[in-house]
Amino acid sequence: MSSAMFDLILQATLDTLYMVAISGVIATLLGLPLGVMLYVTRPRQILAMPVLNQVLGIVTNIGRSIPFIILMVAIIPFTRMLVGTSIGINAASVPLTIAAIPFVARLIEGALNELSPGLIESAQSMGATPWQIITKVLIPEARGGIITGLTITLVTLVSYSAMAGAVGGGGLGDLGIRYGYNRFNPTIMLITVVILVIMVQGFQSLGDYLVRKSDRK
Repeated sequence: MSSAMFDLILQATLDTLYMVAISGVIATLLGLPLGVMLYVTRPRQILAMPVLNQVLGIVTNIGRSIPFIILMVAIIPFTRMLVGTSIGINAASVPLTIAAIPFVARLIEGALNELSPGLIESAQSMGATPWQIITKVLIPEARGGIITGLTITLVTLVSYSAMAGAVGGGGLGDLGIRYGYNRFNPTIMLITVVILVIMVQGFQSLGDYLVRKSDRK
């Protein structure tokens, strides 16, 4: 392998990590409160607002139902308005983030569903406010499930980022298509697949470690 190709592979790997990191962080910052809202606004919950809950549920389901490759194309005008271009890693980060937000929200809601209702009742009996219940009871007690959900999100974003390469999104997917598929170079294809597998295994191992550490706490 030439040094130029090695540099391309290294840059593509860094670009993929950048896209996953940026979209993962923003999706967590927006998806976590959305997931909490989906849980606490249910009927007979601490902030019961059935109408709001239904609206949030519909919006979340619509976001999750759109295939990523279609979402990328559909929001090109919005992406161009936001980052000034529709190609490259910054442009790809926009649909990655939008796709991940409802995904994170449902995973957070699922993690909270695993908690015993008795935890909330106990906190209410001690006079805790809804905000205190959310920040001091729900999120800490669901920490392991939340970390697992975020790990799944990162792994999914890795595969989505590879898909983004099909439409000029950059990263390992773009490298595999341009230098592997289009130039009939199976070695490059294999290298990109191996790196993606290693990346997924790394995120999964880190998530498993953090879950075990949170359980001990």
